[in-house]
Amino acid sequence: MTTTPVSPSLMATLPGHYYTDPEIFRQEQERIFESMWFCAVRSADLDKPGAFRTVQVGRESVLITRSRTGELRAFLNVCRHRGARLCTEESGEVRRNLQCPYHAWTYDLDGKLVAAPNLTQMPDVDRTEYGLVKVALREWLGYAWVSLADTPPSFEETVVGAAVERLGDTASIERYRTENLALGKRITYDVKANWKLIVENFMECYHCATIHPELTDVLPEFADGYAAQYYVGHGAEFGDGVKGFTVDGSEGFAKLPEVADDQDRRYYAITVKPTVFINLVPDHVILHRMFPMAEDRTIVECDWLYAPEVVESGADVTKSVELFHRVNAQDFEACERTQPAMDSRAYRRGGVLVPTEHHIGIFHEWLTGQLGGTHA
Repeated sequence: MTTTPVSPSLMATLPGHYYTDPEIFRQEQERIFESMWFCAVRSADLDKPGAFRTVQVGRESVLITRSRTGELRAFLNVCRHRGARLCTEESGEVRRNLQCPYHAWTYDLDGKLVAAPNLTQMPDVDRTEYGLVKVALREWLGYAWVSLADTPPSFEETVVGAAVERLGDTASIERYRTENLALGKRITYDVKANWKLIVENFMECYHCATIHPELTDVLPEFADGYAAQYYVGHGAEFGDGVKGFTVDGSEGFAKLPEVADDQDRRYYAITVKPTVFINLVPDHVILHRMFPMAEDRTIVECDWLYAPEVVESGADVTKSVELFHRVNAQDFEACERTQPAMDSRAYRRGGVLVPTEHHIGIFHEWLTGQLGGTHA
């Protein structure tokens, strides 16, 4: 990897082609998105047997559905007959079975082949062997995480471990009881930028004073470029006079019941590699899931989660949603401004990281390690 020589205060970034090269993106699909645990869907979105959703994980379409007995199941969204896509809609509901629209091969919600034209005339067809290809699935924080790996990595080490690394223990995140919260708002963003630019942006706050006036009003220490999520156990404290994590600092909702007193009036950010951001504040949780679609396009799905009684009561969540929606829009616009320059000869050898961004270098080392080396 060729980088620009830098002073001790400046650390080299990845070269620009890491963000534009289709071959590097293909390797990321294979060695990262298809090899790690990937946060796919919110469990409560599949609220009844037969509900399904399809998501893009690396190069694969993955089908997630709820079985007749209530468990979530994940499969490759491919009919075993001739390879047609089984479910062509992003989400939906079936009564009993999943049927391929090409030749009507039909599978139950556990993936077993149960019917096909003239199947009774083929008694030697093993209905389990020709069932849907299963994908490993775990539930955590109220979301279904899937892994396409033949032998998935340890979920506790690679996913739960990110929370431990950031907060010091699992209890600190479990107190928010995210799995019991209700969806107050979901916004999907189509970002014309490489997924790594979005991760790098989230990891640093050197830009916060420049583009996030609302956020720095609520969290004043961010105005100094402080990377709160870099320090174990630290949460950025609300400013004096700020009553809640809202766009104007006005009062939000009651603190979630099990959130500790020392977590009150604080914001915690967690990055779960490769594509999840978790934002914890006293009265709600904001969770981002990224779906890298191409080297220059990323879909980001952002959920605002509240205590069930807040959502059921019809309470106005606009002010708390608006704060991070503005942050998202500001961040994604910045990433989209950056993406075209990744192809510029000015960025051929990359850029630099100032001291408050040096921890991004750890992410770059992890990335190149996953790709098996460097790509000069």
